[in-house]
Amino acid sequence: MLALGRALMSRPKLLLLDEPSLGLAPLVVQQIFEVIPEVNKQGVTMLLVEQNVRLALELANRAYLIETGRIVGHGAGKELLGHDHVKAAYLGTAA
Repeated sequence: MLALGRALMSRPKLLLLDEPSLGLAPLVVQQIFEVIPEVNKQGVTMLLVEQNVRLALELANRAYLIETGRIVGHGAGKELLGHDHVKAAYLGTAA
């Protein structure tokens, strides 16, 4: 949260977030993922790299799925949540 606050102090136009949930308690992750859309609504473009696919896709206006360095899917985040490949490969549910 401190790193995010420090980054926002400079009023960036683009904010790059690399694994903001990594190593954090679930409650803190929830708080961060509540703040991200609010910052975006204030006009900050965000590039989010995140292994928690469900959280990332729920927020993403546009998403790219990368496997072994190759883009294997792209589209609106919420749209990708419904794809069978995403469900099977990333969310642990049957296709």
